[in-house]
Amino acid sequence: MSKLKTRLTELLGCEYPIIQTAMGWVADPKLVAATCNAGGFGFLAGATIPPQEMEQAIIQTKKLTDKPFGVNFHMYQPNAGEIVDMVVRHGVRAVSYSRSPGKQMIARLKEAGVVCIPTVGALKHAIKAVEMGADAVTVQGGEGGGHTGSVPTSILLPQVVDALDVPVVAAGGFKDGRGLVSAMALGAEGIAMGTRFLMTSDSPVPPKTLDRYVNTTNPANVIISKAIDGMPQRMITNELLGKLESAGGAKRLVMALTSGLAYRKYTGMSVFQLLKSAVQMRGSGDVTAAQAIMSANAPMVIQKAMVDGKPAEGVLPAGQVAGVINSLVSCDELIREIVQEADERLNKLSQFVS
Repeated sequence: MSKLKTRLTELLGCEYPIIQTAMGWVADPKLVAATCNAGGFGFLAGATIPPQEMEQAIIQTKKLTDKPFGVNFHMYQPNAGEIVDMVVRHGVRAVSYSRSPGKQMIARLKEAGVVCIPTVGALKHAIKAVEMGADAVTVQGGEGGGHTGSVPTSILLPQVVDALDVPVVAAGGFKDGRGLVSAMALGAEGIAMGTRFLMTSDSPVPPKTLDRYVNTTNPANVIISKAIDGMPQRMITNELLGKLESAGGAKRLVMALTSGLAYRKYTGMSVFQLLKSAVQMRGSGDVTAAQAIMSANAPMVIQKAMVDGKPAEGVLPAGQVAGVINSLVSCDELIREIVQEADERLNKLSQFVS
């Protein structure tokens, strides 16, 4: 019997403390169900699923697995209230979110028994999240893919664990059983992985794009850049990034506005709401208005790679672990390997304790 039972597995109702994060365009019903059926816990990427298709995605996931799963979304989305209704109505086990958490939405979710697990990248944000009602917190260190901070997981994680009483999930730099045990040694009660699940045979990512990931054999080529939307984002270097790095601010802003108009299809936002969101996010002190508008850049250029299969024309979000992953196993194989290695490591470590 596995020793990997924590407060997180009890909270989520999964067999192992392994979470598949909600990567935009990637975390679809098939990947989520494959993760859950293998004993982990998966989150649907609700921020890049059109409002009219969101409920069908939840229903499809329930057809593919009888295990509990979660939904990720931004609480500032115009259809956020509708997603909360769907989550409650369909008995979704948990939600994850990041920027602009809504107190009323969190209160409603908690009243319905939905587990709230926000993702944060700083100690102050973790503390605030729990004050607002989070049942657990996922902490992503600088090694993680997509929007990320500068503090490594090994430094950030113990800080958050010491400050909170709720379960803490470690993200950023994990791919195997050794990583899970190391995270637990630092006080985490589970790990969350995005890149490792993206790089599986259950991933919906087109073959040409997956080839780019598999052929990235140097972690140093998975860099942090602000060229996409003005905020630090970790990704694999490619042709598009090279062009954006050399482009001027005006060109990037025009591209962002164009992307923002296209992204409305997935958020239900009007032009007015897009601008209003930018002002609200600026008021929160986390980002500037320009950065908020530019944030529409990320999902649309990521779509080029993840959906259209054009890795040279899109963004390739990735954690640094992409540089040391060279196989596309199934979710079932991946989780079995992680659990086996973690149990072996724990048994070996126990030999050092008299």
